[in-house]
Amino acid sequence: MEVAFTFCLGKTKSAVGHELVWWWIGFLVALTLSMGLMAKAAERLPIGTVYPVWTGIGAVGAVLVGIFYFGEPATFWRIFFITTLILSITGLKVLG
Repeated sequence: MEVAFTFCLGKTKSAVGHELVWWWIGFLVALTLSMGLMAKAAERLPIGTVYPVWTGIGAVGAVLVGIFYFGEPATFWRIFFITTLILSITGLKVLG
């Protein structure tokens, strides 16, 4: 849902009229579901693990959506830092 609302938000940049309204509705639905799922995860997992994983997935997903769907550059440093973020998220999950 994190990636879905990021994608919808990105699509609002070029949409007009009714299409724009539908992308905003998609954004709000995905955002609501994302928050609900994070709250559900926090019922069973420590918030110190849930929130960093949630934001990390959103950050990595946003960068990948930008690269694959919106033509943003896939530079060495962007890929390097995405990789370190993924390793950090994995480390939190393994140690949490």
